[in-house]
Amino acid sequence: MNDRRPSDHGAGAWTTLMEGVRIAFEAIGANRVRAGLTILGVGIGVSVVVTMAALITGIRSSVLEAFESAGPQNFIVVRFDFTAVRFGPGDGRPPWWNKPIITPDEAERINRLPAIDEALYNLQLQTNVEFENQQLTGVGAIGYSAGWPRYAQGDFLAGRDFTPAEVRESRAVVVMSAALATELFGQLDPVGKTVRLSSPFRDVRDDFRVIGVFEPVDNIFSGVNEHWLVVPYTAALKRLKADDSQAQILVVPDSAYSQSQAQDEVIASLRSARGLGPREENNFALLASAQLVDSFNRLTGVFFLVMLALSSAGLLVGGVGVIGIMLISVTERTREIGVRKALGATRREILWQFLVEAGVLTMLGGAAGLILGAAAAFATAHFTPIPARIPLWSIAAALASAAFTGMLFGLLPAYRAARLQPVEALRAE
Repeated sequence: MNDRRPSDHGAGAWTTLMEGVRIAFEAIGANRVRAGLTILGVGIGVSVVVTMAALITGIRSSVLEAFESAGPQNFIVVRFDFTAVRFGPGDGRPPWWNKPIITPDEAERINRLPAIDEALYNLQLQTNVEFENQQLTGVGAIGYSAGWPRYAQGDFLAGRDFTPAEVRESRAVVVMSAALATELFGQLDPVGKTVRLSSPFRDVRDDFRVIGVFEPVDNIFSGVNEHWLVVPYTAALKRLKADDSQAQILVVPDSAYSQSQAQDEVIASLRSARGLGPREENNFALLASAQLVDSFNRLTGVFFLVMLALSSAGLLVGGVGVIGIMLISVTERTREIGVRKALGATRREILWQFLVEAGVLTMLGGAAGLILGAAAAFATAHFTPIPARIPLWSIAAALASAAFTGMLFGLLPAYRAARLQPVEALRAE
């Protein structure tokens, strides 16, 4: 009859584990250079995973915050759904070539719908900006309807937005970003000054009067393009011959209606205006914030998988180091293994001892990687607009991958140690 209590097995396992950890640290101390190189290899792989997780988490939170502040119920009407994969017909034409261009009349039509509070027509263009002897090329510009500041993150430092009358009359007025105004005018008051805008792609130019300076709030996007300006979309089309092929409409639903109700009204209105039959597909697309966030998540997911694959090279280097150092350790401690087996140690106990040793080695690499990753995340959050922060899942994943690497690559040396015969091991020199 076996009178061994159940707790004895647990106590024995704990003792074996702690003994394995103690022996592991002794082996690491006796082979500092080899152990250090192994820890470094694992640490680099883990630090890449942690750093990328911190960056992606910070970027995602910033993107969500930007969409939230711009209005989570708002959506845009575009010529085609650029968040989905599209292929052209194979003759060099883009996938949207046969879809009608979004027009200002359609924006006016949408603006009159009961479920819509506002519909702002806008288009992107590039300009060259001249003031006295200064010239800036390739400055990003937006042709917009009046009222755009209501949905932009920031405030006017000076001046005002253009009025609906100025839009209707195609007035040559411009609102500048604060950074662009400082670059052109320095300490001078920009409001009332005249700048010359020209197209980098067409031989057109015109003088525009500065009526406002806008300061955007700091976010992940603010540092990407600090120099920009806004003009009435009518002036962009008439005076600068802007390309309207990718024009779009920012739609703001009325607070009494849901986003889906507003979208249904917009779809019905555009289908009617474009004469689409019941069986014909929409030749336009509506994009809400949730779709843009999903597209961003897919993009960052692919990027993270690529970086994970690259970081696995560091873990592979560390794993090869684990095999080398553990095989040497088995060879150096052959007599010790023989003595332990002679005293009754089982193969399982010997196997477990060396697996624990390998796991401790790579766990130290994982801890080093966490420290490096945390330092990189802190530096990113401190010196850039990205609020990088390490998610808890990345810490668990980093330590788990480090321990798994040690166990996986330490299995061969541990198995070799467990298979040693006591008599042969005791004869080893």
